[in-house]
Order: sequence, then structure tokens, then C-alpha cells
Amino acid sequence: MFVDYKSIIKKMSSAMRIVFMGTPEFAVASLDSIIEHDYNVVGVITSPDKASGRGQHLHESAIKKYAEDKGLNILQPSNLKDSGFQEGLAALDADIQVVVAFRMLPESVWNMPEKGTINLHASLLPDYRGAAPINWAVINGDSETGLSTFFIEKEIDTGRVILQEKVQIPNHWSAGQLHDDMMAKGGTLLVKTLEAIEADSFESTDQEQLLSDVPNPRQAPKIFKEDCKIDWQRTSRNIYNHVRGLNPYPTAWSELVSPDGEVYSVKVFSCTEDSAAHNLSSGSITSDGKSRLSIACGQGIANIEELQVAGKKRMVVADFLRGFDLNDKWKFQ
Repeated sequence: MFVDYKSIIKKMSSAMRIVFMGTPEFAVASLDSIIEHDYNVVGVITSPDKASGRGQHLHESAIKKYAEDKGLNILQPSNLKDSGFQEGLAALDADIQVVVAFRMLPESVWNMPEKGTINLHASLLPDYRGAAPINWAVINGDSETGLSTFFIEKEIDTGRVILQEKVQIPNHWSAGQLHDDMMAKGGTLLVKTLEAIEADSFESTDQEQLLSDVPNPRQAPKIFKEDCKIDWQRTSRNIYNHVRGLNPYPTAWSELVSPDGEVYSVKVFSCTEDSAAHNLSSGSITSDGKSRLSIACGQGIANIEELQVAGKKRMVVADFLRGFDLNDKWKFQ
């Protein structure tokens, strides 16, 4: 009699029932990695469709689009404390829940599965707890960050750590490039975590024990518009890190002021930094009118490479200078 050993192996590897929770593109690689390793995903929880744009059309989350393509069971609760949602979640009878880039869960949800609820976080916890660890690591000029999987507990990002992996940050990378690198590596780390939990071959570590390696853990709070404004009194290195740490989103910005006082809001997507000394006031502009737009910083010079004036398209600096006749009377503030 023919025995389909591949089918048997697949069924064995899919024994653990998983509910996955996530919303943005970052979470898709993790869900895809779980699916590709034949885990039994019995449900996907994601945010409700949101109306956006001029026509206020409904837009689905990246996770919902992926889950629909794979034929997965999808729940989109507006309120995670809703009794109807929690009854539906309990009916999925998950052994474990996996959270990647989702919202804060009530205890009645994260404490539901027998094996608990695990989270993938884009930092080496306890460093950079919070909503924007990738951005803050680049903004702060770090050369190294990492990924952590941990059990969710009451306080955000404080649960027992299961696995961690260091990730290098090249000096020229933007937050977007680091995001894509960590997105792929995160899926791999998550599968390793699930394998260890399913085999009951892991040890989790209280984050208090990790404080010897990170005695002064930094926070990674959500970034708001005012956080993105460039402070030209800072050093050119600080500004360079600020710009790449917010590229492509939410994007660094400044105000360009004409000699007659007209103010233009300008997003800055990329720049280079020059430590050259100068005696110019912060925000002063020097340009050759063709391909160079240099801004005086508190120390050093920032050379803008790509930018976008409000109401216009994103462009390289040479295209921008063809439309703006700048002189030293203009300034950034």
C-alpha cells in the first residue's frame, strides 16, 4: 500500500491551531512564513476596512488582502472587548495566538489560548518598547537593532522574551530599508519560535534579567507630525539620521521661507551630511542653482537630495531648483 509520507509530515506540522493578528505590510511576511511552513492558521484578526482618499473608498489592510488570497478565515472587530467577537474568537479554539503589528489586546483576549499569545517586536527588548522601534533606531543613529519574540502580558512590550536576533543597520539605510530587512527576518524568527513552543523546547526570559545588557532602555513612542519637523540648529549628522529615520514615512519636513515671507511646507526624503565648519545661521541656504541645495545646520551642512513641496510631486533636487529661483535671501525654518 502506498503511504504519502509528505502528507503525514504536513499534518503533523500543522497540528497546532494558530490565530494570527496583524494589519500592515510588515505583518504579511510573518503570516506568509507561518503558512509556508504548513502551520494550521484557523483565523486571522485584522482591522476593519477604512475609508480614505477623496472618494472615501474603503481600503482593506495588507493582512486582509493576503488572507483573502489564501482563503483564510478573517475577523475584523472594531472593538476587541465586544462579547460577540470574543465568543467567535473562543470558538476558533486556538492553541496559540500570534501578534505582529496589531493594536493592544485586552487580557481577556491575550490570555485566552492554552499556550498564550506571542508577539514579534522590531527591537532587542527591553530596548525600544513602543509603536515605532524601527524609526527611532535609525533616528538615533544606531548601528545595530534586532527582533524579539515574547509572550504578551499586561504592560505593553514587557512580557517574557522567547527568542532574539540582532540586525545590523548600515549607515546609509533609511527606515524603509531597515523595515523591509526586518520584515523578512521577522517571519523566520517567528517560525523558529513556534517550532520551539510546539516542541516545548524553549526557555523564556524575564525582561528584568535583560536589563544588565540594556541598563537604560529607550522608548519608541508613536511619531507625530511635530516630531518630524527638522531642527536646523542640530548637527548635520543628527539631521541626516532624522531624515533617513523618517523615510519613507511619516517623512521629515521643514518650512521654506521666501524673501517676501511666503512659506512653503517641504518634505525632505533624503540628504547627505557634511561636517564642514561655517559661520552661517541655521537654516541658511547656499545653492549653485542647478544640482546643489545646502542648508546650514548648528554644526555642519545638510545637502538635500530629494524633496517634495506641498501640492507638488516628489522630485530630486535638480528638478526642484529648476522651478525655484533660490538665493541667499531664502531660508529654512
